[in-house]
Amino acid sequence: MNIVLLEPEIPANTGNIGRTCVATGTTLHLIEPLGFRLTEKNLQRAGMDYWDRLDVRRYTNFRDFLEKNSYPKIFMATTKAKQTYADVQYDADSFVMFGKESAGIPEEILLEHEDTCIRIPMLSNERSLNLANSVAIILYEAFRQQGFCSLQEKGELHRLTWKSEQNS
Repeated sequence: MNIVLLEPEIPANTGNIGRTCVATGTTLHLIEPLGFRLTEKNLQRAGMDYWDRLDVRRYTNFRDFLEKNSYPKIFMATTKAKQTYADVQYDADSFVMFGKESAGIPEEILLEHEDTCIRIPMLSNERSLNLANSVAIILYEAFRQQGFCSLQEKGELHRLTWKSEQNS
């Protein structure tokens, strides 16, 4: 999978998204300008310790991103979409793009990709969800559709021997 952030502004969001990408083996694409430096303390607190394991790619602008990725099909996450994120079918190499926190994806880009615009349902009087939460919701739907691919689906509980430890 591929998560694309167009001009992200808040380092903590990008850090959390990076951490989610590492946990799922997802590539993170960052389209400049960024509203922060990748070395900022806030980004580090939000997940920079995972950054060395993250497949992260940077682009100077949206056109650069399109050219370097052979003009891929991109699902555009926006509150303006007519279909929900659960209405579409994701492939293992799908691209899902999210806009900057203050303004979303520019209207001219959305109009060029209107058939692949998707939204997360929410109350009509609310502006939007947090960017990192939105990425997680849509990314995990894509993985659910693919049977969670290579993600570990089952954990294992380890029973504590509390009583036996008290008696020793």
